[in-house]
Amino acid sequence: MLSTFLIALREGLEASLIVGILVAYLVRSGRQKALVAIWSGVFAAAALALGFGALLSFTSANLSTRGEELFAGITSILAVALVTWMVFWMKRSARAIAKELHGKVDQALGMGSFALALVAFLSVGREGLETSLFLYANFKTVNHDTAPLLGLILGLGVAIALGTLIYRRSVKINIGKFFRVTGIALIVVAGGVLIHGINEFQSRGDIGGANSTVWKFGGDNSVFVTIIDGTFGISNVMTWLQLVVYVLYVSLTLVGFLKALPAPVQAPSKLETSSQASE
Repeated sequence: MLSTFLIALREGLEASLIVGILVAYLVRSGRQKALVAIWSGVFAAAALALGFGALLSFTSANLSTRGEELFAGITSILAVALVTWMVFWMKRSARAIAKELHGKVDQALGMGSFALALVAFLSVGREGLETSLFLYANFKTVNHDTAPLLGLILGLGVAIALGTLIYRRSVKINIGKFFRVTGIALIVVAGGVLIHGINEFQSRGDIGGANSTVWKFGGDNSVFVTIIDGTFGISNVMTWLQLVVYVLYVSLTLVGFLKALPAPVQAPSKLETSSQASE
């Protein structure tokens, strides 16, 4: 539950801030009529993300056992690569997001409503597809019960609420610190997703070492297994290869992420500039 809550909160708040920047820019420049196009693009992007998630689930459910293992392994690796890129991209580019979006909006306004809707669709759609893939991979990693779904709903709800409050200037949060802390946590979660992918390939026999275990404890329903599985994606059986991959990925990625990380900046009252302080 905690891992899905974290993913939904982080990705949902990113999308909320993007929408807030687009809406605030149009409202402040007196172009409220263009909001219809913005919201059309946002809803289309949300529909695409839901459809992509449904497609992943449908595909997985209709494969053979070996096919499903291969599909789960590949999507896990892709999800980790994507979320790792996203964390570093946000660190590097977030300060210029508002300016970039404003430029795209100005260009689209001269081309008509469809172009403006496309700007919103592409800006939010990237976040939605990324979230769907990572959530799918994480759902395959953690124990199958209702807790991950509850974490997803709560995470999205909190993200939307925070985004709305920031837009209305009802609350100020340290955006930079928020994304720094959640970035670190996402890297740890991604490590769990990565070793799940390794486990799938080992189960298929594509990679050796399946019988060389570091530990094997408890049962799938034990409290300890539930906690570490739901939080970090680490199951009650860990092979030496999985452990080495996990330690190398998490340690090296964290070193790169934290290296020369700018000091967090308190988000000012204006949404545009607050997003620029996000990393």
